[in-house]
Amino acid sequence: MGRSTEARRAPQLAVVLMGTTILAGAPGIALAQNAPAPAAPVSAPAQAPAEVGETIQTIQVTGAERLEAQTVLSYIQLRVGQQYTKSAGDAALKDLYGTELFSDVQVNNDKGVVTITVKENPVINRIILEGNKRIKDDKILPEIKVSPRQIFTRSKIRADVARIIELYKRQGRYAATVEPKMVMLDQNRVDIVFEITEGDKSKVRQINILGNEQFSDGELRSQMVTKQARFTRLFSSGTSYDPDRMAFDQQKLRQFYLTQGYADFRVVSAVAELTPDKKDFIITYVVEEGKRYKFGDVKVESQLRDFDGDKLAKNLALHKGDWYNAKLVEDTIEGLNDTAGAFGYAFADVRPQYDRDKENLTMGLTFVIQEAPRVYVEKIDINGNTLTQDKVIRREFRLAEGDAFNSLQVKRSTNRIKSLGYFQEKFEVEQKPGTAEDRIILEANVEEKPTGELQLSAGFSSLERFIFQASIRQRNFRGRGQTVGLSGSYSSYSKSVEASFVEPYLFDKNVSLGVDIYRRDYNSFNYTNSDRNTTYQQSTTGFQVRAGVPLTEYLTAIGRYTLNYDDVSLDKGTYYSVNSEGDYACDPLRAGRYLCDAIGKRLSSILGMSVVYDNLDNRQRPTRGETISANVDVAGLGGDVKYYRLRANAAKYWPLGKGFIFSIQSEGGLIKGWGGDDVRLTDRFYLGEPQIRGFGIRGVGPRVVRQYLTADSDGNYTVKGEDSDDALGGKYYYMNRAELEIPLGSGAREMGLRPSIFVDAGAVWAIKSPVLNQCPSGCFIGSRDSSGNQLYTETATDGTTSTTTSATNSVTGAANAAIGTTSYFTETFEGNTWKPRVAIGFGVNWNSPFGPFRIDISKALLKYDGDNTKTFTFNVGTQF
Repeated sequence: MGRSTEARRAPQLAVVLMGTTILAGAPGIALAQNAPAPAAPVSAPAQAPAEVGETIQTIQVTGAERLEAQTVLSYIQLRVGQQYTKSAGDAALKDLYGTELFSDVQVNNDKGVVTITVKENPVINRIILEGNKRIKDDKILPEIKVSPRQIFTRSKIRADVARIIELYKRQGRYAATVEPKMVMLDQNRVDIVFEITEGDKSKVRQINILGNEQFSDGELRSQMVTKQARFTRLFSSGTSYDPDRMAFDQQKLRQFYLTQGYADFRVVSAVAELTPDKKDFIITYVVEEGKRYKFGDVKVESQLRDFDGDKLAKNLALHKGDWYNAKLVEDTIEGLNDTAGAFGYAFADVRPQYDRDKENLTMGLTFVIQEAPRVYVEKIDINGNTLTQDKVIRREFRLAEGDAFNSLQVKRSTNRIKSLGYFQEKFEVEQKPGTAEDRIILEANVEEKPTGELQLSAGFSSLERFIFQASIRQRNFRGRGQTVGLSGSYSSYSKSVEASFVEPYLFDKNVSLGVDIYRRDYNSFNYTNSDRNTTYQQSTTGFQVRAGVPLTEYLTAIGRYTLNYDDVSLDKGTYYSVNSEGDYACDPLRAGRYLCDAIGKRLSSILGMSVVYDNLDNRQRPTRGETISANVDVAGLGGDVKYYRLRANAAKYWPLGKGFIFSIQSEGGLIKGWGGDDVRLTDRFYLGEPQIRGFGIRGVGPRVVRQYLTADSDGNYTVKGEDSDDALGGKYYYMNRAELEIPLGSGAREMGLRPSIFVDAGAVWAIKSPVLNQCPSGCFIGSRDSSGNQLYTETATDGTTSTTTSATNSVTGAANAAIGTTSYFTETFEGNTWKPRVAIGFGVNWNSPFGPFRIDISKALLKYDGDNTKTFTFNVGTQF
């Protein structure tokens, strides 16, 4: 009994797990089994007595909900049977906090009973972003490291706050702040809310430059990408602070000074200071210009047997005595490399050797062309094309396997493959060493992009009012490089449908073939004051077949055959009446003789040819190069119409630097009938909007102007203030245009905004005066005689009045309905002159989300009688 009682009184070694006491000897718990006896005290140095503690008899873990006690104990070094000291307790606290699993930890010792009280960090339920408008959730959330179902820790949240702020800094928003908040939920869960205050973009308020003496601050700032924030740069993204852009600006400054001869220039320091309100930056550059150098002796030493260094030196663009220009040196090296490459030396190496004379301030240069073997093309590899057939790419190469290498031909091959439009924009033909020193491998690593186009657009045009267009086109049909398309359009004044097919290499020969089949309905119109009135309707059904053969790399000859069936008609209720023969026919008094002659059905058989020179860098939006074409068409090889038509046009583009693009365009033509035929109204040339801005549709050139009159009781005629005119077109025309495209900031470029200023000039003329209704005092419409003949009154030149028949008003209602309201008018023929019409103005192209948009505001400076002017024009939803 004593032994048993003593045993019961003996202290039990136990571990408390989640509030449950488990005996130390219980199975599976090894912490208290065979616990070692307390170690004998060890003598410590007198100056640092040993820390004496109590023996740990039990370790209890309380407060844990998700974690097992064994897991908690595995993070610390405390064990039953060890001595508990204050330092050991502190170490346990550090270890548990280091896991970042707990928001609160307490370690208590009560005479060997150690109690560890923990409060677990909650589990994240959701991540919520508030206040972010400039950067959307899908851009921020991938940067955040915490995620739902993870354990919440303050260090992770702090790191995520820093990441979000860094995202806003990249956008130039240095005033952005992020405040994390925690919303407590049940079951120890939380929602993490990042409250974001984005703030405005931190602009560059001022750019200061110190140390510059030769160039003003304004000149140097103009070389930089970063710009000072001003109202005039509202759409520019260059006014935002960007450290990378600032580093680039230092290089731009150095490049500028090196092109001006300052070879010793350097940027001493560049500092960006954020204003206290975090809204603006002030950037300060300290520069050291140094002395200005001129070129000394310029030589070329060639180790290639085909090159004479002295002759090459004479043809260089830089000369002794000119101001030193580092850009000119780079261009000279590139030019010498291209020259060597054109002679087959693909691996020619041109190295400049500088001879700086600081006393005389000269920079001598010797260009050394290293010896290299002549190279031949071993093979041409094409990779990455999954749809496009190899032959479509290979036929654009200007080199074949086994040919002598030519760098100019490689560049031309690169440009031709780019012009296909099937692959990525930044495509280059790579050059790799072959199996021998005199062999090279040309490799085309292409990355295909979609070549199918489906376009649906609806819009409003000042030309044709409401418009609907639809088209589908595949520019690389079946990977063969063929183009097939189907398009249609509908508006108040025109309708069309067209199918097309183009084979650029017929039977794998360098001959192109194109076929178009179309139906076009067009309603012509005139103006009575500002009201549009339909005059004639023209329906054209036909097809065109054309074939092109390249004569040189940039010169192409194109032959074509066109067959059109035209039907020109007038509204009978408006322009027809019963003639003297009793037939219901076109009335010249109502429509004009020129329009009555145009109506009818005709077949046109047209044979044509064009010669085109084109070296533009981009046909969609050219910035450099020129295009010239000459065209001749002959109608009359069959059909009902006989004429020959000559046209020529030319355009040239210059990049002026800093994004400015200047272009001039000119065109002209003539058309003549043959075989006794005159040129029909519908085959003549017309000018006006949109060819010459500042004038209305067909607003330039010959026309018949009809002025309506009123007569008083005394027989006097006065102008009512109403008139109408019909454009007659011309047999000769010319048109010229000069335009300067003005660059905007990168932000505006990304929006597709391209403003420009322009000058347009042109004329159309050379037709005979039509047979007018010659009524000096005004033609009278509104009565018929008893036979139904149209009456009009004509005043003779001597002032007397003669009437063709006696006027009578005994007309039937049906006759009056056919005639319309009674009216008096006079007609004049105007605008038939070669003298130029000139207009100036400015406009903006915008690739808007709802379709291309073009707006022009222009002023006609030179005009002549009969011309119709127009200040404001725009197009939405149509190509221009």
